[in-house]
Amino acid sequence: MMLNIPYAIGDLQGCALSLDALLGCPELADVPLRFVGDLVNRGPDSLGTLRRMRSLGNRAKCVLGNHDIHLLAVAAGVRKLGRRDTIQDILGAPDREELLDWLRHIPLAREENGFLLVHAGVLPQWSVEQTLDLASEVEKLLRGPNWRTRIRDIFGNEPVRWKDSLKGDDRLRVIVNALTRLRFCTEMGDMEFSFSGPPADAPVNYLPWFDVPGRQATDATVVCGHWSALGLMLRPDVIALDTGCVWAGQLSAVSLDVPKNRKLVQVNCKEEGLPIEAKE
Repeated sequence: MMLNIPYAIGDLQGCALSLDALLGCPELADVPLRFVGDLVNRGPDSLGTLRRMRSLGNRAKCVLGNHDIHLLAVAAGVRKLGRRDTIQDILGAPDREELLDWLRHIPLAREENGFLLVHAGVLPQWSVEQTLDLASEVEKLLRGPNWRTRIRDIFGNEPVRWKDSLKGDDRLRVIVNALTRLRFCTEMGDMEFSFSGPPADAPVNYLPWFDVPGRQATDATVVCGHWSALGLMLRPDVIALDTGCVWAGQLSAVSLDVPKNRKLVQVNCKEEGLPIEAKE
């Protein structure tokens, strides 16, 4: 039995005040922390959030989200700032390079004590072991000396389906999209990126990725965020933690324990000047 059970925490998206409020809860005092990505963007203090995260040292372990990778690409000069982006404070910070270097060494998937942490989801064809192996292919690119030029090629919506025979940029793009953008897919694993609403309104012939029959990664509980319209979901096989803090919702933490012993800790959003409309 684990004596110091980690808590997994949902999407921060630059909500530094909410992070501090959550970390001040007695249930989280001195426990290991696991973050499911999207540390930055849309909220008012992306820079403060990254600095706070980095200051936690080995106590906190993270996976990358789509907004985190977007930040790296903008910093590399291969993507433009979006009109709703709030990462400019990082780009102009004196410790910019240290923060970017720390960020690009964060993995895209992490397995720990029967829990598989990813930002968005896992394609139905992938086992836990394969998910970790595929994530490492992208991690190698992001940590490599040519990451500033190579990162351009991992963006895009094609291909939509995984094949073991995929090579090069197509292969990396599917891996990134699955782990950081996936919400819905077909039973064959074709991904859908245009709809971010609730599961009940799923596009025709698409399912939430975690409800696809025959999903392979069921020997671990997948812990994820990314999907504020889904909200908090606690199942034996899936823990979803994006409770929309950046949309004036809540920031949530759940202990990574067996289902009957899981504990939920939440704080209401503490930020001001937040976006008024939920967008990816």
